[in-house]
Amino acid sequence: MQSLSVSSFCKRGVLLALGILLASGSHAQQQDFSKVKIEALKVRDNIYMLVGSGGNITLQIGADGVLIVDTQYAELSDRILAKIRELSKGPIRYIIDTHHHADHTGGNAKLRAAGMTVSGGNVGGDIADAGAGAQIIAHENALLHMTAPPAAGQPAIPSAALPTLTYFTPKKDLWFNGEGIRIMYEPNAHTDGDSIVYFRQSDVISSGDVYVTNQYPFIDIANGGSIQGIIAAANNIIDLIIPVYGQDGGTLVIPGHGRLSDIGDVINYREMLTIIRDRIADMIRKGMTLEQVKAAKPTQDYDPRWGASSGFWTTTQFVEAVYKNLSTAQGK
Repeated sequence: MQSLSVSSFCKRGVLLALGILLASGSHAQQQDFSKVKIEALKVRDNIYMLVGSGGNITLQIGADGVLIVDTQYAELSDRILAKIRELSKGPIRYIIDTHHHADHTGGNAKLRAAGMTVSGGNVGGDIADAGAGAQIIAHENALLHMTAPPAAGQPAIPSAALPTLTYFTPKKDLWFNGEGIRIMYEPNAHTDGDSIVYFRQSDVISSGDVYVTNQYPFIDIANGGSIQGIIAAANNIIDLIIPVYGQDGGTLVIPGHGRLSDIGDVINYREMLTIIRDRIADMIRKGMTLEQVKAAKPTQDYDPRWGASSGFWTTTQFVEAVYKNLSTAQGK
C-alpha cells in the first residue's frame, strides 16, 4: 500500500496542477492522458483523495469494501482502478456522482464493472439489489442530464455508466464501512443536480464542484447552475465543519478541483463569492450593461488568486455568468 503524505503531495505540486476542464466530454478528447499519473493522498484513516486529470476522487475503504465519490475521465479508468487496488483489494460497492459532468463521471462504467452491489445493502431505506456491478448513486437531476440527448458530435452516455439509484429528497443516507455517510442535495449551485457527501465518523466532506480551490467556480447556467446556489452550498459546507481552533483544522474538505481544505479555505471562498456577487448586483441596480460591468473589473482584487485569462473557464466567463444570473433575478 502506497500513499503520499500531505507535505510530499504538495511538494510534488499535484494538487495545484489539476485540470480545469469541467463540463464536456469534448474537452476530454482534446487532452493527452498518456502522461497523467493518479496520485493518492491519505486524508484520514480510511479516506483517500485521488487526483489525476478532472475532478478529485474521494475513496473510502474498509472491511465492507470500497466506496468511490466521482470517477474522473473514462480514459483514466484503468489507472484509477490500479491505484484503488494498491490501497484496497476489497470489492467496489458504491460509486457516488456529485453531478453529471464527464470529468466526474467518465469512469463510471469501468469502475462499476469492477465491483459488485452489496447484497441487501441499505441505502437510506432503499434495499439495493445484489448483482454484478457497483451501485451508482446520484441526485435524479444528474441522471436526467446524463440521459438527455447528447450535444452535436458527442456520443450518448452508455447505460453502464448511468446512476442505478437516485434520490430527489434533500438527503440520502448510507451506512458503510462502519460509519454514516450523508449525501446532501445542493440545489441550483454548480448545476441543478449537485450533491455533497459527508463522512460523519471520518469528519470529511467531499464537495464536488460547488467548492473548488484553483479557479472561480464554473456556473453551469445551461444546466441550472447559479451564483446564489454556489454561495448557499458553501454556507452549508461551513455549517457542517467543526474546526480545531478558530478557522484551522478539524473537518477536512475534498474539493471538486484543487487542494485539500479546512474551514478557513471554505470561508475565504464564500466571502470572495459573496463580495463579487454584491458588487455586480449593485452595478446592475445602477443600470450598468454587461460590458460596463466587465470594464469595471469587479473581480480584480481576487484575480491573482482565482482568475484565469485562458482555458475552459475564464474570469470573463465567470463575470458574464454572475451578471446573467443576477440580471435574471432582478428582472432586467
